[in-house]
Amino acid sequence: MTGGVLRASAEDLGMQALGRGGPSPMQLGAVLVLGPPAGGDGDGEELTRVVAERLGGVRRLRQRLVRVPPGAGRPVWADDPHPDPPAHVGTAACPHPGDTQSLLDLATELVAHPLPADRPDWSAVVVPDLPGGRSAVVVVLSHVLADGIGGLALLASLADGGPPPDRTPPRPLPPYRSLVADAWRSRVRSLAGWRSAAALVRDAARSAGGLRPPRAAPCSLLAPTGPRRRTAAVQVPLEPLRAAAHRAGGTMNDALLVAVAGALGALLESRGESVDPVAVTVVVAGRRAAGVTELGNATTPLVVAVPAAGKPGERLHRFAGTVRRARDQAAGPPLTALMGPVFRGLTAVGAYRWWLRHQRRFHTLVSNVRGPGTVLTLAGRPVEQVLPVASGEAGNVTVSFDALSYAGILTVTAVADPERVPDLPVLTAAVREQLAALVTPALGG
Repeated sequence: MTGGVLRASAEDLGMQALGRGGPSPMQLGAVLVLGPPAGGDGDGEELTRVVAERLGGVRRLRQRLVRVPPGAGRPVWADDPHPDPPAHVGTAACPHPGDTQSLLDLATELVAHPLPADRPDWSAVVVPDLPGGRSAVVVVLSHVLADGIGGLALLASLADGGPPPDRTPPRPLPPYRSLVADAWRSRVRSLAGWRSAAALVRDAARSAGGLRPPRAAPCSLLAPTGPRRRTAAVQVPLEPLRAAAHRAGGTMNDALLVAVAGALGALLESRGESVDPVAVTVVVAGRRAAGVTELGNATTPLVVAVPAAGKPGERLHRFAGTVRRARDQAAGPPLTALMGPVFRGLTAVGAYRWWLRHQRRFHTLVSNVRGPGTVLTLAGRPVEQVLPVASGEAGNVTVSFDALSYAGILTVTAVADPERVPDLPVLTAAVREQLAALVTPALGG
């Protein structure tokens, strides 16, 4: 923010461009599974009120991204003159039998549904009356608002004991001359840094696979996808996996990637195919943390070749450090942000979406976010699980993965086109087996 003007970043605008006109909106979701309150029966209406009050206390969730007149620069985040947080919060019944898979089915449907265009881009749905006195909250955000790290900041604001709400009254947009002056200051800074910008473009292109990357091997993981999605989850204890990764000289993220690649290799083998290595786009955060005043997007995609064949432990030893080295060579914004106007123009005419449906750079995408290490509470209810769910333009990538660690548990969700991946249970079972083999080498490491 400069001169009182809060601009959308190039990354934010890239996410906005991707979400326009596609079969699936670019949206993030999280399912918070709540245990019964300490006092016994909970009041669903009270939970709904608390969710609306706390999320409504985040100023960015009372703002909209608005275009400004010609010459005044990029769009700005402007306060909604008539914010109505309760209108963003609803209730829904969980399909029978009310288990984790039923919640994921409901959340997948909610996240894939476009948010209303006439108000700030978020919603929350309270799911009462789950078995065992439990309930759940499904929070949905436009990806323009936040990446995974920003989503964690919103989770912290929703939990008991979070930051105090921001009650700043709505402010009008700055006058036109202030917007123009701010835009010119930004242009001058960009011109002054053109040499470093050129280096960043070169590094970003390299991290995304280079201008002439190795082709991802043809296989059934790459096929045109439709609008439907199915989500399934695998949950494992976090610390044993982290310890196994450290023993191999790697990180928890390295272990996750090796497990995912091995599971995809097993899935392909069950289909009579063989691919090794698997080309994976890893979404790397450009920051370790964010507050509710620092949402937005700060991620960089890295394309890495992950070994899929052989014992998991041996593959982890070989792969350890690969992501770190790639990240060190690309410590900057993604290519889509650095080439912002060009990228948004290509997206507007459908060229980028065409490329996504025909690309041969990567087989899948993996995102991993480190969440709180201890159990949070919401309205006096313990948050027992946090399940990540995402929606977006998949192109020809038939399955992708979102991982989140919370309170000692790693949750890995696989999001797939059910027409292209009817054998999703085979894949999730393979992910579980691969993670177990890393922790217990006798199982295959």
